[in-house]
Parts: sequence; C-alpha cells; structure tokens
Amino acid sequence: MVSKNTVCLWYNGDALDAANFYAKTFPDSSVDAVHRAPGDYPSGKEGDVLTVQFTVAGIPCLGLNGGPGVEHGFAFSFQIATDDQEETDRLWDAIVSNGGQEGQCCWCTDRWGVSWQIAPRALTAAISDPDTAAAKRAFNAMMNMTKIDIAAIEAARRGDGGAVS
Repeated sequence: MVSKNTVCLWYNGDALDAANFYAKTFPDSSVDAVHRAPGDYPSGKEGDVLTVQFTVAGIPCLGLNGGPGVEHGFAFSFQIATDDQEETDRLWDAIVSNGGQEGQCCWCTDRWGVSWQIAPRALTAAISDPDTAAAKRAFNAMMNMTKIDIAAIEAARRGDGGAVS
C-alpha cells in the first residue's frame, strides 16, 4: 500500500543505486518496489527504472529518475538521531566515504546530493538544556565541528575542556 504522504526525491538515472545504499546503511530502511517505464520519456526509454519506492529510517520515499538539471539542496534534509558515537561515526562515514561530502554542524551530503544531518541525541539535549549557559557552550562547540564529537559536546555542556561560552 502506498503511503498517503511520501517524500519524492529526484535522481538522474540512479534512484535504485541510492535506494540500495540507504537500505543497507540506515536501520528500518528497505527497497520496497521498482517500477519500470511503460514507454519512452524525456530522460529514458521504455523498460528503464522510472521510480523506486523505498523506506529510509521508517520514512516512505519515492525515487524518481527524472533526469539531469534538478539538484537537491540544503532546504531539505534527512535528520537521523543517533544514540552514541559509534552509530554517529558509522552513518557519517558511510555517507562521506561513498562519494559524499562533509558539511558543518552534523550536516553531510551523499553522492546524489541529498543532505543529511547525523545528529546525536546528546547534541539535541545539550543545545536545548534549560541551563542556557550550558546550552550555549554546547552550541558553540558544535559550531566548530563537522561530524559531531559527543564527548566534546558533553564536556562543553559541563563547562570542561576550555569550551568558549
């Protein structure tokens, strides 16, 4: 059954590659269906993969092989809440080492141009701490990071390690 609300992502002929990568990388992810074009279309031929239904961390998605000229941007991203440094490292490294790029403050981009935030739960808790000084120290520490270092965030939150407030 197709979900009532599905995220549609545009790809240039490699939606199935992206879906397979997401399915092997993120928990609660899968490739659910592959649909081939019933006829020729501007960027493909009859029988080419036209759409791929897949799930990323429980979110239903549709990959559309719409062709060149439509780029992903930072205005949309998947935010994955991680439980520890091991999970943070594994997901970040999987994206970046597969042709992706590092960004600032927990952001990275996969090789297809889709933006991801690999955001440890500890970071979210730290920057929303009711102790505004602790939240500010953690936030300032985060602003100097690419991949999040949970130990450094927690040290900054506590006021340890020379974090600037």
